[in-house]
Amino acid sequence: MALKSGKPDFDAIVVGSGPNGLAAAITLQQQGLSVLLLEGKNEIGGGLRSLELTLPGFIHDVCSAIHPMALSSPFFKSLPLDGYGLEFVAPGNAAAHPFDDGSAAILNQSIEKTASSLGKDGPAYIRLMEQVSHDWSLIGKDLLGPLSFPSHPLAMARFGLKALPSALSLSKMFSGKHARGLWAGMAAHSIQPLSNIATSAIGLVLMATGHSAGWPIPVGGSVSIANALASYFLSIGGKIQTNFFVKSLDQIPSSRAILFDVTPRQLLQIAGHRFSFVYKWQLEKYRYGMGVFKIDWALDGPVPFTASECLSAGTVHLGNTIEEIAAGEQGASRGKLAEKPFVLLAQQSLFDASRAPAGKHTAWAYCHVPHGSMADMTDTIEKQVERFAPGFRDRILAKHTMNTAEMEEYNPNYIGGDINGGIQDIRQLFTRPVLRYSPYRTSEKGLYICSSSTPPGGGVHGMCGYHAAKRALKDVFGRKPVIS
Repeated sequence: MALKSGKPDFDAIVVGSGPNGLAAAITLQQQGLSVLLLEGKNEIGGGLRSLELTLPGFIHDVCSAIHPMALSSPFFKSLPLDGYGLEFVAPGNAAAHPFDDGSAAILNQSIEKTASSLGKDGPAYIRLMEQVSHDWSLIGKDLLGPLSFPSHPLAMARFGLKALPSALSLSKMFSGKHARGLWAGMAAHSIQPLSNIATSAIGLVLMATGHSAGWPIPVGGSVSIANALASYFLSIGGKIQTNFFVKSLDQIPSSRAILFDVTPRQLLQIAGHRFSFVYKWQLEKYRYGMGVFKIDWALDGPVPFTASECLSAGTVHLGNTIEEIAAGEQGASRGKLAEKPFVLLAQQSLFDASRAPAGKHTAWAYCHVPHGSMADMTDTIEKQVERFAPGFRDRILAKHTMNTAEMEEYNPNYIGGDINGGIQDIRQLFTRPVLRYSPYRTSEKGLYICSSSTPPGGGVHGMCGYHAAKRALKDVFGRKPVIS
């Protein structure tokens, strides 16, 4: 058995080195405990890896690319990561949303500049986001944690009134295509139908972070975030072992606590025999969402977008109108492939010269597809890019694709291509993975789950790992860390 009452090999062990696993390990190690971090692959990082997927010299982010939460994460902000090689660059616009007529809406750090791109809906946008952005410093920590009584109830209530409606319902406050399209692209990050209750929450959070700190790009690739976290962890005495793929509790050295940066399906495979009937039954009912089909390109030049605003944006949302985006997301959730899918495209090399040889560029994109779909969406995605950037295909030097099965093979947490660790609808937004007093504590003493399948869910912020470690520290070690 991994957990022992005698002298254990380690105080705590963390399984999985994604951003949440790293955050959990750091939080535990900061308390002076002996912590071992186990990683199944030969490199740490989980979704934070960058590789030459196409041609030599072209650095592509394998999974996550743009990080709206990175500079807003209370946990990341508490660490001296800049002293461990982490550097961010901020695009002029966090995101751009082009339309068929050659125009574009933007998400700029300035609310006023964003509003000015929305025409007659500019004043409505200011009314929507001014208070949310003002309140972000008050509600951010609570939103990035488990369900609890908020520190600032009035501010949270103001946010909740806007966040609970569906994205389609909230969009009615806008009348023009620019604001409605921009809003749809933000809300579509929820990877669920825009008609679902509380899809507005995802859009509001992304816009608030854009106005607060922008959507930064890590210099050198997303792996730079993982490397900085790992370097800091090692500097305070932590230990990391790679090429250690955990399939059973019997493999794991003895410890007083084990935290798993895995989703419910893997947790059941590893430790299901130790759980209560009720807890095991709850995990088995956990729901996964839509998958993604991803492409990386090596390019002979930048993506030739018609709308100039796109050339200063780190992220470009391709979907034209809210009606088109909503139809595509609804179809994918029901098992249908969209002819014109919503495409999220990142162009890191425009702002980080280390990503490609001189004069060359990279591009990264994905679209949502039905869970577990094996369809090849290469042509469909490239048509969508070409639609807003005529001549794009002429600039392609090489490409690399990943369907849902390949995404899951790369990272077992991406079940059926679901990069969020489970659908984040109203039923699983704060009660993931199960409805319990603490979502991080399992039914077995000393075993915890710390992945994006726990609150606050997907995204590179480390807060799932921090909160799980905080729970373990209180339960097992009688300590209570607090982010300053």
